[in-house]
Amino acid sequence: MDKIKIQNLEVYCNHGVFPEETKLGQKFLISAVLYTDTREAGLTDQLERSINYGEVSHFMKEYMENHTFKLIEAVVENLAKELLLHFSLLTQVKLEIKKPWAPIGLPLDTVSIEITRGWHRAYIALGSNMGDKEEYLTQAVEALKEQESCRVGRVSDFIVTEPYGVTDQDKFLNGAAEVMTLLTPFELLDMLHGIEQEAGRKRMLRWGPRTLDLDILFYDDLILDTETLQIPHIGIPLRDFVLLPMAQIAPYFRHPVLGRTVAELKEALTKN
Repeated sequence: MDKIKIQNLEVYCNHGVFPEETKLGQKFLISAVLYTDTREAGLTDQLERSINYGEVSHFMKEYMENHTFKLIEAVVENLAKELLLHFSLLTQVKLEIKKPWAPIGLPLDTVSIEITRGWHRAYIALGSNMGDKEEYLTQAVEALKEQESCRVGRVSDFIVTEPYGVTDQDKFLNGAAEVMTLLTPFELLDMLHGIEQEAGRKRMLRWGPRTLDLDILFYDDLILDTETLQIPHIGIPLRDFVLLPMAQIAPYFRHPVLGRTVAELKEALTKN
């Protein structure tokens, strides 16, 4: 990915734990690496095809001046988020904020925090087999769109499928959605659980009836195995109600463990 670099932008603002820091203010230095595709701007020589580093510099200066945080960790985290939300061509940012006048009572050159944040592509499975199933799934997609740190991309058709695991229950309506998100996998999981709870979801029986079921299928090419979250979702290769809608929106997405595309997994499951 191409990079635009801004080095040591000097701003004077009011961040710090001590009262004199927030009252009197102090100097901070901001460095940013903006990850974006500069190819089209380079070929067309048109500024609107790239990220205007002048606008970014003024944006960072104004944000730093108009907000107050105790911790430099909070400053850099919130500024990175606002940059990613504000500049549509920005896919990732490496941000460093230096504090040359850190009041520690010892001689030092500077203290700094550096982070890298960016957009991640996740695929979410949607399911319902209680009440107005289509309404539950539609409202779930709308709830995802309302999340500041999420951008909903492609959404599959909703398909009727047979129940899995516990078969003595109503048929399901299933779908899948592509989501670009700034959230970590665990933050995304918590957000999905919140949407489920708003829909009246109660976790009483595994594979049992539910008003709304939202699962993380993939998160970039991440492989994660913990007690509370497994990515990719372990049931993907065995579940047609996952593979059928996923094949509509991302047939060529490759499973990072199995090495096969969604379309290939669907074909293999159909043959079996």
